[in-house]
Amino acid sequence: MTTRPQATRRTVLSAAAVTPFAAPLLRPGHPAYAGAPNILKPLPPERFHDYGTNAEMRWDSVDPARYYTAQRDLFVRNHTRTPTIDPATYALRVFGDGLEERRSQDDAHVLTLRDLRRLPRHTRTTVLECTGNGRSFFGSQQDQTVSGTPWKLGSVGTVRWEGVRLRTVLRRLGLSPRAVSVMATGLDDEFVSGETNYGRVRRPFSLEKALDDAILAWGANGQDLLPDHGFPLRLVLPGWIGIASIKWLGSLEVSKREQTSPWNTTFYRMTGGDHPADSPPLTLNPVRSAWELPWEATLEAGTTTTLTGRSWSGAGPIRRVDVSLDGGGTWQRADVVDPAGRAPRSGAGDSGAGWTRWTVRWRRPRAGTYELLARATDRSGRTQPDVTPFNSQGYFFDAVVRHPVTVA
Repeated sequence: MTTRPQATRRTVLSAAAVTPFAAPLLRPGHPAYAGAPNILKPLPPERFHDYGTNAEMRWDSVDPARYYTAQRDLFVRNHTRTPTIDPATYALRVFGDGLEERRSQDDAHVLTLRDLRRLPRHTRTTVLECTGNGRSFFGSQQDQTVSGTPWKLGSVGTVRWEGVRLRTVLRRLGLSPRAVSVMATGLDDEFVSGETNYGRVRRPFSLEKALDDAILAWGANGQDLLPDHGFPLRLVLPGWIGIASIKWLGSLEVSKREQTSPWNTTFYRMTGGDHPADSPPLTLNPVRSAWELPWEATLEAGTTTTLTGRSWSGAGPIRRVDVSLDGGGTWQRADVVDPAGRAPRSGAGDSGAGWTRWTVRWRRPRAGTYELLARATDRSGRTQPDVTPFNSQGYFFDAVVRHPVTVA
């Protein structure tokens, strides 16, 4: 950690002089560029729905035998465009009056990647999910008009993160007993919508969450982060909505007061419908399920078929999954592949849990059109409803999705 010469506090991490920002290394028009205008990784149509700024994983491209979501297949949610940052000059700046020794932005603690990697390593498997996952079903299934990217169910993935616990860093820097919140700010471009410049993407979270399971992650599934997924460092808040896990993390402000930003006041709150005007910022993701087959798939009549899918919850492991192969007329228990959502052979030190894979055998279905339904219940008792209450931004569609198939 680098401090200013006049600082009197003992250095708590190794010293290194760094520059916090770096020039772009790859942009549209570059020979190596392969993706949407705002995304750097390739987006082949057989694996992604390309929305320009955002990209959604196709569920029919998912390998049922693979538990983790490879970064190449992971959805991308950008507010502007993916930046490229030189890790050699990258630094995380930590400041605020919530530190034991108050620091201004100009006098921030400066932590390099080398500093962070010298701290005790932590791995954790979590589900990463966009708040608007399933948004399109407000229209197609509930005949309600909402705004935002028309995600189906593919803005989600299970990732094994590698990094350092945020509480390890904060405790070494020293915390004020009056600290209550942390503001995470990214290094991507400022977000402009209409005539309003909202500044850099940033969102506060409670100190309680920071000291519980928050991670400063530099790796995913045993590899360095890709630029689209936050390289060289991102915040991960397990179980919480995707926007809370700020990518390209540039700074953390620790404060003695509750902090706000457009991303927890204007955006990512329930608005419209029966929701009150003072609805709190969204945090914990709901329960959802998805089938691993094409939308409007065609299956062979008279043949027994094994169908697969996955369920997940921000509140923790899935307890049970019930499925219907006849549009809800009858239900049966699915066979769970991953008890308690525990990743297979996840490795020592992995204290997290991801999604739950499940299967069901459809025995010799007759020709016709059907709707496949899956309803999951998590360990906290939350169950997917038949209808999701309306909100104008299309957040948290957690109702049972009616997946159409044809048997011929």
